Amino acid sequence: MISTVQDLAAEALFVSHVQPSDEPSRTDVQDAVTATILRLGSDGCAAAVAAEFGDHPEAAVCRMGWARKQVAQIAPITQRTAATR
Repeated sequence: MISTVQDLAAEALFVSHVQPSDEPSRTDVQDAVTATILRLGSDGCAAAVAAEFGDHPEAAVCRMGWARKQVAQIAPITQRTAATR
């Protein structure tokens, strides 16, 4: 179960096509998260994350850490933008 929007965004980025080596911009991260959620839904993202942790646990831990860091960097900007509207 997803506890926050930020958790869902991290899961979506985790299962997206974006790689850390791409050095994605904030816009790239936001676009990847949106596209992945629209394509898989929250349940699909969670299932794909679970599969990766089952198949490749060591790599999945590193990728999730990267995904959470990327999402945390864009979340404050998104929250501030919404608050000023």
